[in-house]
Amino acid sequence: MNDLFFGSDLFNEFDRLQQQMASLFNGFPSSIRSGRFGTFPQINVGSTDDSIEIVAFAPGIDPKALEVSIDKGLLVISGERTTAQPEAADDTRVYAQERFAGTYRRVVELPEQADPDKVTARYTDGCLAISIGKKETSKPRAITVQ
Repeated sequence: MNDLFFGSDLFNEFDRLQQQMASLFNGFPSSIRSGRFGTFPQINVGSTDDSIEIVAFAPGIDPKALEVSIDKGLLVISGERTTAQPEAADDTRVYAQERFAGTYRRVVELPEQADPDKVTARYTDGCLAISIGKKETSKPRAITVQ
């Protein structure tokens, strides 16, 4: 036991260890379905009785530049976002740039009840709204008790 040194208070050491572990894993998703901060486009996913609703927030994107596809239960949103900043003088140095520019690809795993033949997509006010119908067998239905 002489080889181990915990300082004067064992609880302080546990607290320090917990803080170090938290800082080590800071920024990682809390679950496998969580998105990474800074991914583009950011999305909201929800569902109704009849469909799965996905909204991708993609302001400043030309709708013709958006590519949406479904293959083997995966919805893929991809394209390229160009910079929309005015020309800067040659001697301007950029210290911070928060707007993402470049190619992107976002993949969303769809539930089994998604019907890839019933998909609509529309782009309005910087939001890409995708509606995927559910298969008839997965829709809730009322059973009459006799």
